[in-house]
Amino acid sequence: MPHAMKRAFSTLAIVLAGTSAQAEISEVQRDLVVRRACEAAIWGMPAVGVYDIELAMQRDAGAEFGTLGFMSEPMDSRHGFLTANDVTPYTFGALSTKDGPIVIDVPPAGDKVAFFGTIVNAWQVPIADVGTSGEDAGAGGRYLILPPDFEGKAPEGDFLVHQSNTYGVHFVFRPVAKNGGTHADQAAYAQTLNWYPLADAETPPTAGFIDIKANPVNTLPVYDMTFYNDLNTVVQREPVLAQDNAMMGMLASLGMVRGEAFEPDEDTQAAMLEGLQCAYDTMQEHFISNSVVPLWEDRTWGVWDFAEGQPEAGFPYATDEMVLVDDRAGGSYFWITYLPKKLGGGTFYLTGLTDADGNMLNGEDTYKLTVPADTPAEDFWSVIVYSMKTKGFVEGVDRVGLATPNLPNMQVNEDGSADVYFAPEAPEGLESNWIPTGEDFFLLFRLYGPSEGWMESGWKLPNVEKAE
Repeated sequence: MPHAMKRAFSTLAIVLAGTSAQAEISEVQRDLVVRRACEAAIWGMPAVGVYDIELAMQRDAGAEFGTLGFMSEPMDSRHGFLTANDVTPYTFGALSTKDGPIVIDVPPAGDKVAFFGTIVNAWQVPIADVGTSGEDAGAGGRYLILPPDFEGKAPEGDFLVHQSNTYGVHFVFRPVAKNGGTHADQAAYAQTLNWYPLADAETPPTAGFIDIKANPVNTLPVYDMTFYNDLNTVVQREPVLAQDNAMMGMLASLGMVRGEAFEPDEDTQAAMLEGLQCAYDTMQEHFISNSVVPLWEDRTWGVWDFAEGQPEAGFPYATDEMVLVDDRAGGSYFWITYLPKKLGGGTFYLTGLTDADGNMLNGEDTYKLTVPADTPAEDFWSVIVYSMKTKGFVEGVDRVGLATPNLPNMQVNEDGSADVYFAPEAPEGLESNWIPTGEDFFLLFRLYGPSEGWMESGWKLPNVEKAE
């Protein structure tokens, strides 16, 4: 720990002019640590969020670095992921260009499955979209990722070339089914993905895979000292971006310095945890108050309200004037991951935070949502419950969402609509239409394959009503 911190957080024997006096811990220094720990957590949210996915692969699934995750079936409540879906399985990985350029070899779209997803850097800034709505447009492609210290001309070949400003390279792809494709088809297609060092491009090795359905992982950020330990890991291994020089100076006052061990004492940790609570509360407030705007004047459903210009810029969350730390944390990476470089891709999200009366959804009451028969989703609709606390699935429940494929097993109204219930216990006789809660929650209603012109059609999703 730097000398200044030791001075602030140790009981000192002060000797002045031959007179000793026992000094209390400096409240000024403690307040400084609280403030800077708060800002450090908000600043570091995107990096911690994506690193924790890499960490969970190794800690929970026993994967080695570079092993890719696939899913033989979609996620369930055993999987801790920020606002993931329970309908389409995922394929994801964490790689590094520290030892040189790497190639991510994306297969062409198949008859029954095609990839949709994004490659991002260690701060979740999108590098490239892949798959049918990505740069390869479904034809497949070898995405060559150059390290930040790469100099000279890019290697020749049939590569889609990108240079990252971090060594860390992360991705999540969804193997989206079509033409009757099954989960088995999705799992088999996912494992045709490959990656390898550019040096091995002539005779590339085959990537290793691990089934994350069979080996559940919890990637959710944890708001204790592990948050700062994870942030320190990123700080130690990634280059310092010019936009972050001032923050690196603030991190030093917390004992987080590149090339040095991060070993805060108990008093420092206590102050930092107070700062972390401040950061969590700040991001939570931003999420609730600033991240969603109403889509319709007479409905409480909202759409994501990204910082001005960021979707068009590819979500760097930085402008010529500033780093948008609050918008990228509470506004995005506190609750979502892997934003695309270009919005679109055949999915539309509606967010529900409140009931029809404008009250926040809670885990004690029973709510009902009537999904109209004419919901404009050419593929299917889906509604999922997420914990307001963690932004992941509610843990330990048998079902986290319902979707069009569940309709044959649900009770459907005469007009073809379906009532979905959200409650800690199932309404009597309506178990098939029920999604468990038991804690404060919010909803994401997804339209997969939204019908062309649906916004202009006059269709609206009904409000979530408190049930009698």
